[in-house]
Amino acid sequence: MRDRFEREINYLRISITDRCNLRCRYCMPEDGVEKMEHSSILNLEEMARLVNVAAQAGIHKVRLTGGEPLVRRNISQLIRYIAGLSEIDDIGITTNGILFGAVAEELQQAGLKRVNFSLDSLKSERFRYLTRCGDLEAVKKSIFKAIDLNMHPVKINTVIIGQFNDDEILDFADLAYNYPVHIRFIEFMPVGDLRFWKKERVVSSEEIKSRIESRYKLITARRIAGNGPAKYYQIENGQGSIGFISPMSNHFCGECNRIRLTADGRLRACLYDKTEVDLKTPLRNGASDAELLDLFRKCISKKPAHHEMSSGWGIENERKMYQIGG
Repeated sequence: MRDRFEREINYLRISITDRCNLRCRYCMPEDGVEKMEHSSILNLEEMARLVNVAAQAGIHKVRLTGGEPLVRRNISQLIRYIAGLSEIDDIGITTNGILFGAVAEELQQAGLKRVNFSLDSLKSERFRYLTRCGDLEAVKKSIFKAIDLNMHPVKINTVIIGQFNDDEILDFADLAYNYPVHIRFIEFMPVGDLRFWKKERVVSSEEIKSRIESRYKLITARRIAGNGPAKYYQIENGQGSIGFISPMSNHFCGECNRIRLTADGRLRACLYDKTEVDLKTPLRNGASDAELLDLFRKCISKKPAHHEMSSGWGIENERKMYQIGG
């Protein structure tokens, strides 16, 4: 599938739940979110069917997200079904890591290839403050479990927030030097609780890179599996790598290859564009695979040339990232 700007769309991100076991300050309000009715959310069989249709249209990479995907029961069944589709050659998951260690082997046996961890602080007290309830040691154990299971590349997504955790940039770089992990520094985006987001808290990728180069020599890295929008650098003599995702200072929309399916069955061609295509209603009303495929194409035809993130999320864009699939 190609959009009107000739970008090949081959990557589907699926939010399998809007729920999360953490309450990160830049993402969710402290009291959580109004939960969707159980009947409003796609069941696993419906998600599996939509992946099958997407695969017929050229999707070959799938990532499961949330909220926190591991709070959804029987996720291994969904992974097992997706892994059975010959067109799909890459299945990943993005998780906060709290629950991953206990189910890592089960997920790998079901067909999970790779895992990305969201981790914004290596300081226990700060991590608990940011997440409001998180256990940093549980996340660390999950990361090393993924390494032990050879689920490479093991990636850690780190949102850098000025005057909050930007003093940890070199600590994360040290982690990539000492262990075979890929640290991806992400610029702070206005996608969650906008009371926490401030433009002056955005630390550009160039500034982050400059700070790292005060300690390490960075060498342009080879292409890393599933690297998406990140620009990677190998740390000289280090085991891992450093990546930069720059949605604010240097957007990567010209290379975007993804679409997003929300937990309640709506398809988005862009995280930051409020346009959605309803798949759940026709799916439950007996639509054929061909009819559903046409809806995928309709969504892709509306994919914008680039996001408008610099102008803010906008009050008309009612969903936040945790409801769309981060």
